[in-house]
Amino acid sequence: MKDFKLDRSAFKIQSFEEAENRNIFSKDTPYAERLRQAYYLISQAYGFTMQNQPKLDKNYFIIKKFGR
Repeated sequence: MKDFKLDRSAFKIQSFEEAENRNIFSKDTPYAERLRQAYYLISQAYGFTMQNQPKLDKNYFIIKKFGR
């Protein structure tokens, strides 16, 4: 098995203030905008669009009632 090494050129050492300034999800960003941005990143990673969304396979999800 091939050993994988961390690409250290992709990251740089930052102070907490620098990292906070680069954070796109500040406390002022509404949750709806955060979810929209996260959904966009997920769609880019998995290769689907809003018009061609993946379907939920309902064979893997079962709802059961407890206590009766």
